[in-house]
Amino acid sequence: MQLADYQIKALAKLGMIKPFYEKRLNSFGYDMGLGRTFKRFIGNPDVVDVNNMKEEYFEEFLGDYAIIPPHSFILGISIEYFQIPKNIMCICLGRSSYSRVGIIPHITPLEPEWRGFVTIKISNVGNLPTKVYANQGISQIVFLEGMLPNKTYADRGGRYNDQQGITISKGV
Repeated sequence: MQLADYQIKALAKLGMIKPFYEKRLNSFGYDMGLGRTFKRFIGNPDVVDVNNMKEEYFEEFLGDYAIIPPHSFILGISIEYFQIPKNIMCICLGRSSYSRVGIIPHITPLEPEWRGFVTIKISNVGNLPTKVYANQGISQIVFLEGMLPNKTYADRGGRYNDQQGITISKGV
């Protein structure tokens, strides 16, 4: 069952979203804000290998915005720290204002008992460089409530738990 705004607000007050900006709350979700830290891919390997990524393939920078070249991507990070309860599953979806100019944030789940700042892969599928802005909503988080899972992300020892900064791929 999808959570309504008043349920999300109540959970946020219990620490699910920090900081929580009430103006980002909508009918059944929350607009996750984009932070000021970004990473752009600068590596030049013959093949990009998801199981062998290296920090030196990325350049980190701070800014009020980032310009994404055509047919490329950057990594960003959420402003908010999330602590997902055991009975909640979240799905991060792109915002239509950005998608209308070719910007697609990666659709990703926040599993039960996942916690951390969200690393956001933001693709530019357009033919022109496109700007994304820090402190604006980049993705909508939809909250789903269900039965308690057999194993949560924390129970499985999820390797992306407790992210503090932009985290590159740790492999599949």
